Amino acid sequence: MTNPLLDFTNLPHFSTIQPDQVEPALDQILAHNRQQINDLLGKIPAAEMTWNNIIKPIDILDNQLSLMWSPVSHLNSVMNSTELSDIYNRCLPKLSNYTTEMGQNKALFKAYQTILNNDPNLNQAQKKSLENGLKAFQLSGIDLSPEKQQQYKELSEKLSQLTNDYSQNVLKATNEWSKLITDKADLKGLPDTALLSAAQTAKQRDQEGWLLTLDFPSYHAVISYADDRALRQEIYTAFATRASDQAPSDPQWDNSQNMNDILNYRQQKARLLGFENYAEYSIFQKMAENSTEVMDFLTNLVKKSHQQAKQELTELETFAKTQGVTEPLAAWDINYYSEKLRHHQFDINQETLRPWFPLNRVIDGLFQIVEKLYGIRIEEKTGVEVWHPDVRFYQIFDADQQLRGQFYFDLFARQNKRGGAWMDECKVRMMYPDFEQIPVAYLTCNFTAPIGDQPSLLTHNEVETLFHEFGHGLHHLLTKVDYPAVSGINGVVWDAVELPSQFMENWCWEKEALDLISGHIETGEPLPAELFQKMKNAKHFQAAMMMVRQLEFSLFDLQIHLQDIQNNAQIYTILNQIRATTSVIKTPDFNRFAHAFSHIFAGGYAAGYYSYKWAEVLSADAFSLFEEKGLFDQTTGQLFLTEILEKGGSKDAGELFQNFRGRPPEINALLRHNGIK
Repeated sequence: MTNPLLDFTNLPHFSTIQPDQVEPALDQILAHNRQQINDLLGKIPAAEMTWNNIIKPIDILDNQLSLMWSPVSHLNSVMNSTELSDIYNRCLPKLSNYTTEMGQNKALFKAYQTILNNDPNLNQAQKKSLENGLKAFQLSGIDLSPEKQQQYKELSEKLSQLTNDYSQNVLKATNEWSKLITDKADLKGLPDTALLSAAQTAKQRDQEGWLLTLDFPSYHAVISYADDRALRQEIYTAFATRASDQAPSDPQWDNSQNMNDILNYRQQKARLLGFENYAEYSIFQKMAENSTEVMDFLTNLVKKSHQQAKQELTELETFAKTQGVTEPLAAWDINYYSEKLRHHQFDINQETLRPWFPLNRVIDGLFQIVEKLYGIRIEEKTGVEVWHPDVRFYQIFDADQQLRGQFYFDLFARQNKRGGAWMDECKVRMMYPDFEQIPVAYLTCNFTAPIGDQPSLLTHNEVETLFHEFGHGLHHLLTKVDYPAVSGINGVVWDAVELPSQFMENWCWEKEALDLISGHIETGEPLPAELFQKMKNAKHFQAAMMMVRQLEFSLFDLQIHLQDIQNNAQIYTILNQIRATTSVIKTPDFNRFAHAFSHIFAGGYAAGYYSYKWAEVLSADAFSLFEEKGLFDQTTGQLFLTEILEKGGSKDAGELFQNFRGRPPEINALLRHNGIK
C-alpha cells in the first residue's frame, strides 16, 4: 500500500495516516533530498548557477519534506496519542540533524552567495529570500570549525527534543487532572453554559455529574464564577502548578529540569555563534536592534501603566470589602471579584454576551468583514478528509473567482488536544510556470463545544481570539509571494508577525462589524445598541492590570535569556524580582507559571514574547488609519492587503508598514486602544 504521507498532490489523508508510516516516510524523503541536493550542487558549475536551476529544485524538495511532516506535527498537537508521540519523538533528532546539515552545507552556502551576486534575473522577493538564507547559514554555524559545528548540531538536537518534552509534559499534566462534582450546589455561580459543558464532559468519559478539567474553558469558568472559594483555590492550584514539582499530578511530568536544560543549551548555542547571550541571538533576527532597545520599550510601558494598574487593584479590593471580604484577595479571588465588579460598574460580563455570539454567526460575520475589506469570497467545502468530526474546511476565492487559499477550522477543546489557539501551515504558496501550490492553513482554537442542540456560544474574548488567529491565517493565505522562504508568514520578523492578527481584533469592538458577527441565539437579532455601549464602557476595565501582566511575561522572558541560569530556583528568583517592580497582584509561592509557559519554552517566542506588545504598536497604528478613513474603506483595505498581507516576508517589515501608513509607527494608538491614560 502506498504511504499516504508521500502523496504530495492532494490534501493530507488524515484518516489513513498511521503512526508506523511516519518514520519510513521521513527516512525516505531525507535520503532522497540529501542525494538530490548533492547531485545538483555537484553537476552545475558556479558560473552557471541560477535561481531556476538551483533554488527552485531545492524549494520543491524542501516542500515535499514539509508536506510530509506537516500533518504529522499537526496530529501530534490535536489528536495526541502515546504511539504517535513516541514516533514523533524518534523523528525529531533526524529532522534536527537534517536542518543543521543543510545549514552547514558549504557548497549550498556558496551557491546562495553566487546566485545572489550573479543572477541578473532575480526579483525583489528572490533577493530577500537569498539574503534571509545567507543569514540563516550564519545562524546555523556555517563559519564554525568542524568541531564546533558538531557541537552546534548536538545542541540543536537536544533542544529539539527538550522543547517537545516540555510541551508534551504540559499537555499530559493538563489532561491528567480532573475533578468530578456530584452535587450541583457545589457549582453555584457557574453559568449555564459551563454547567452543561461540565455535564457533557462527564458523560463523554462515562461518569455521572459535572466533570471539571484544566482545559481553558472549564478552568476559566470556575476561576471567574464559582462561589465556592475552596473550589476556586483547588483549580487555581492545579492550573498554576501544571508540569511542576508542586503539581497534584504525576511528578514524571515535572518540567523543572527541561527548563534549566533548555535555557543552558540556548546560551551555549548563542555563544558558539559569537553572541553574548541567547537574547541577542534571538533579537538579531527581529525588527528591534538589540536587547537594550527591547528593555527600554518594555520599561517605558511599565512606567506608563503601573500606577494606573495599582489604582485598578485598589478599586477591586475596595469593592471586595463591600461584598463581605475581610482578608486580602488571593490569586484565586481576582478573576471572581473582577467579574463581579465589572457587572456592578457596567452591568455586563463575558457570560452576558455569550447568547449574542453563536459560533456560526460569528464565522459568517467574520467572513463578511474580510470580504468587504479585501474583495475576497469564502465558502465551506464538504467532503474533505479531516482528523475529527468537528473540523470544517473552507476555500478563499478572489474577485475573479480564482482559488486563493484553503483552511481547516478546528475550534473546540477536547482531550488529547494541546491548549491555546494557533495558526499553522499545511501548505505554503509556491508558484512556478510548471509548479503551482496554493496555501493551506490549520486554524486551531479551544472553545466550548456545542452541547446537545445548543450551538457553541462564544464569549467576546473568544470572538477576539478567533479574529486574532484568522488574521494570522489571512497573512499566510492571501500572500502573492511565489517563493516559500518569504511567502505568507515565512521570512516575516517575529516582532512583526503579530501585526495582521492583532489588527483583526479591532473589528470586534466596532458596532458596524458587531452587527455582522452577532445574532442572539433565540431571535437572531444583532447586539443591541444598549449592550454595545455597556461593552464599550467596559472595554478598558482593568486595562492597566492586563498591560503589566503581559509586560511581566515579556520582561521575564527577556531576563532569563540574558543571563546564565544555574538552577530552577534562579528562574523563579528572576520572575519574583520582575513581579516586585511590574506586577500589582500577589502571586502565591507555590505558583509555577514558568513550568507551563509554552510560548517561550516550546514555541517560537524565546526572548521574543515582547513581540506581542511591539507588534501591537504596529497593529494599533495601522487600524488608526481605518479610524480616520472608515471601518470598511475599500481603498484602505486594499492598501493593507497589497502592502502587508500579500507581501509576506518579501520586504523588511518596517518598510512595508511605512508603505501602508505613510510614516514610521507611533505608540499613541497603542496606549489609547489599551485605555492607558
